[in-house]
Amino acid sequence: MSSSPQGPPGDPAVPHMIVCGDDALAHRLAAELHEVYRTQVTVVVPVAAQAGETPRLRTTGPARASALLGRVAAAVGRAPLPRQGASGGAPDTGVRVMEAPDLADDVLTEAGATRATALALVHDDDETNIHAALRARRLNPRLRLVIRLYNRKLGQHLEDLLDQAAVVADPGMDPAELDAATTVLSDADTVAPALAATAVAGTRKVVQAGGLLLHAAERTPPGRDEVADPGLCTLALLSSTTSNPGGSEGSDSSGDDGPRLLPGDAEVAAATGRGTVVLEAVSFTGTPLPPRRLGSRRVPLASLFSRRLRWSVAGMVTAVLALALASWRFTGDDLPHAAYLTVLDVLAIDDPALDEPTGRKVLQLLSGLVGLLLLPVLVAAALEALGTFRTASALRRPPRGLSGHVVLLGLGKVGTRVLARLRELDIPVVCVEEDPEARGIPLARRLGVPTVVGDVTQEGVLEAAKIRRAHALLALTSSDITNLEATLYARSVKPDLRVALRLYDDHFATAVYRTLRAAHPQALTRSRSVSTLAAPAFAGAMMGRQVLGAIPVERKVLLFAALHVAGHPQLEDRTVAEAFKPGAWRVIALDAAEPADRRRDLAAALPYDGADREPGLVWDLHPGYVLKPHDRVVLATTRQGLGELLGANPVPRGIPETG
Repeated sequence: MSSSPQGPPGDPAVPHMIVCGDDALAHRLAAELHEVYRTQVTVVVPVAAQAGETPRLRTTGPARASALLGRVAAAVGRAPLPRQGASGGAPDTGVRVMEAPDLADDVLTEAGATRATALALVHDDDETNIHAALRARRLNPRLRLVIRLYNRKLGQHLEDLLDQAAVVADPGMDPAELDAATTVLSDADTVAPALAATAVAGTRKVVQAGGLLLHAAERTPPGRDEVADPGLCTLALLSSTTSNPGGSEGSDSSGDDGPRLLPGDAEVAAATGRGTVVLEAVSFTGTPLPPRRLGSRRVPLASLFSRRLRWSVAGMVTAVLALALASWRFTGDDLPHAAYLTVLDVLAIDDPALDEPTGRKVLQLLSGLVGLLLLPVLVAAALEALGTFRTASALRRPPRGLSGHVVLLGLGKVGTRVLARLRELDIPVVCVEEDPEARGIPLARRLGVPTVVGDVTQEGVLEAAKIRRAHALLALTSSDITNLEATLYARSVKPDLRVALRLYDDHFATAVYRTLRAAHPQALTRSRSVSTLAAPAFAGAMMGRQVLGAIPVERKVLLFAALHVAGHPQLEDRTVAEAFKPGAWRVIALDAAEPADRRRDLAAALPYDGADREPGLVWDLHPGYVLKPHDRVVLATTRQGLGELLGANPVPRGIPETG
């Protein structure tokens, strides 16, 4: 990857991006845009206001690989981006840092908002981001805004407001440009799919499209008389040296032995002995959830009455039936009348059998005794039913026979979104949360998810969550030490447990990952940083809504993009098979919604409310399907392929070819 700057500030040949914020996400995003997407970046960081001080603009780092690595290292940690070159070389104009006390109009103008391509507002304070977005839209109606906001409903209203302001200021704006003019993202929303996929499939190489979670799965070469699972489609051939200990994986100079993106079917068939990367939906293969929907408020009979009470009622019914049959046999009455008299005797509302035969008297006494036994059973049933209805809206406790579930620690912003994604995948979950008023507690209660309220570091809390029979552990609390302590204890209880823990400090995360992997080589361990997982989604939104996501394949990167067929002769009026260009692009899905009902952003997560939804995309398209001008399709493509498809509006050089 070249480390030379892509042009001086303001060079129209290179997209200019602005990032406003001073936390780990802002640093990650700046590094992602410059190092991967090859754009000019201006980072506006807050600084305490000084009397008479004006905003300062500085360039960072020399134009050499060491400076790039230095900025990446700064993004990995929490340190600010370096202001000067480490080795005193010429300044690198690719990344600039501007310090300002607030995001006033003059600060945004000085940062280049009037000529920039996109502006990301990623402060942790929603109010600061909203105020800055309103100012930026007034300064530049065509500026692409990406705003960090947790409140999804407020974000939707803000998108509509800013888009309307852009139309009023510039009525001639192109509809496609307006469609990507404003994007509101939540870091919790963007990382939830990757964290959920880690728990299910052990990978974060995921793409969310049309409400469906997809991941790239590596397939080892099939043995003799075996057929490899093709998945939804074959994305790539792995390099022929991946199984050779002496080979160089994915070397750029390996030629035909290197990884091949989007190979043709004939090429895949001929590449014997090489692994493949296939696209498949993330699905759970463990113990399925019970057929009833957890979001339903109907209380089943099994939870309304205890097992012991149900057996008691069954015994009473059996005794009454036996007495009715005995009365019919000994008294000679017809069966309905004998049963009726027996019920009256049980309920003690019949006349005494003074002048009746001895058998009838004995049966009446026995019926009275059964009635006495029935009374406490009825009282117990009433009390249990009352208690069940009173606690129907309370948190459920993990059932005794639960196994193969995911234990989720922490129901904060991130944990709540991950819980929704896991439930979308019908994965059994047990939550552990110390704060009974945490953000995700109402969602867990509404979905009927078993929840243990308690400190996860205290003895017995993880046992209550059935950690010994769990499939995976997601430690997503806001404390690194708590996540690590819970992970170590869970591994001591179940050494082969799949674990993914959220750690803020990446140096600490690396050390933890290596140690856990060395101590438990047979168990899957993943350490995740929210800023690391969220930055690519924010960067993709700054490049426009066309790019849904990217998946690395060894040292190359495969893109997923949504395009309208109209205006693309390579796609329009061609069959799916004819539109496939090996090594460049491949149609993998069709948006089945009507044009007026299509979602603006196919990569955005759908709010989960427990309702069943059909995916908005049709997969496994027939090769003979003819692409019509009004269709919208999802493509797996490369940077050059997407640039060729866009033609007169080529994809910015920020779209990566290799990673």
